[in-house]
Amino acid sequence: MSRARSSLRCLLQVPEEQAFCILVKIMFEYGHRNLFRQNFEELHLKFYQLERLMEDQLPELFNHFMEVGIEAHMFASQWFLTLFTAKFPLLIVFRILDVYLSEGQDTVFLIAVALLKTSRKDLLSLDFEGILKYFRVSLPKKYRTDENARELLSVAMGLKKSNKKLKKYEKEYITMKEQEMQQEDPVTRLQRENKRLQEANMRLEQENDDLAHELVISKIALRNELDVVEETAECLQKELVHTHKLLAEVEEDKARLELEAMQLKEMCRRELQHSEAENSRNAAIITDYKQICTQLSERLEKQQTAARQELAQVKSQIQSCERCSRLLSPDGTKCFTAPAPQEAEDPRLKSAESMVRELELQLAQTKLALVESECKTQDLTHQLGAALSEVQTSKSTWFQKTLNTLKDATNKGPPQRDADALRKSST
Repeated sequence: MSRARSSLRCLLQVPEEQAFCILVKIMFEYGHRNLFRQNFEELHLKFYQLERLMEDQLPELFNHFMEVGIEAHMFASQWFLTLFTAKFPLLIVFRILDVYLSEGQDTVFLIAVALLKTSRKDLLSLDFEGILKYFRVSLPKKYRTDENARELLSVAMGLKKSNKKLKKYEKEYITMKEQEMQQEDPVTRLQRENKRLQEANMRLEQENDDLAHELVISKIALRNELDVVEETAECLQKELVHTHKLLAEVEEDKARLELEAMQLKEMCRRELQHSEAENSRNAAIITDYKQICTQLSERLEKQQTAARQELAQVKSQIQSCERCSRLLSPDGTKCFTAPAPQEAEDPRLKSAESMVRELELQLAQTKLALVESECKTQDLTHQLGAALSEVQTSKSTWFQKTLNTLKDATNKGPPQRDADALRKSST
């Protein structure tokens, strides 16, 4: 049962290539191809051997077949030619094929005798037409169940397999054919042989013509294919040469671009270091400017406070003087009702006012320098960021121009428009 299942899986699941290989093996190594050759002479031999086995093992059934005129070729031709695959269910066919592949071609005789033996009672009760119908319809239906299939294989495997008898029957068949040929009229035999040879000769000539025609067509097709292949090879050779040239050019460009990239990286690194140094220096300068501005603001506030105090003392002294108090109004401002003598002006007041103006001028200049430094730092930072982004995206030789622009922008002074505006606001 397990072997039948393995055969079933083999036949149903193997690819087409493997199934075809199995067919080739059956036809050639198992000798199944010989049944179809030389006017089925090998097949007639199998019929004779089956009849002799029936005569030996089933004499009653053999005599009944002889009485009604049934011969082996009337029912056994499909058994031998198709290996029971034409009429019988697949359930029994798979098992028969499994035994056939395992035991060889003589398995067909065992299965045939087992079929006749298990159906002996039914066949003995039938006439000529009934026997043929039984072999064609009733016998295949009988083995649709698993129980009957097992019983058939058990009977077949229980039969004694005698290769000596089959060889003996083969010799008898050959001897009988030779005697028939000797008893036949030589002229008739030679005429039949001549006719057979003429037919074979005509068939071979036709095959030769067909082969010659196929050969010519094949040569023409091969020549055309060869021309196409040669043209294709020539085109491919040209493309290969062109590709080699392109590859060399691409490699040169790659080497050049790698060198330029290294140079640009080194230049960017230097410029970045220089820019970082400039930023650090500018940051230090801005810090110093801020510190100076803070100090100047503190100093200016102190001087303004001292100047106010001195101005208040001067006003108090002027008000204490009867003659000088006439020059000032009650709220402390100047009064021009009477001309004031020039010698009455206090020199300390003039010096304080000039010092305040100088301090305000210094503060405006410091703020202007601070704004110029911040503008310059912002320009440098913006130009550096633009240069780095351009290097990362394009990596082209135009980066050199950007670096030159950076250098030129670094050497230039702050924008004049902002400086003028600051100067105007300070004045």
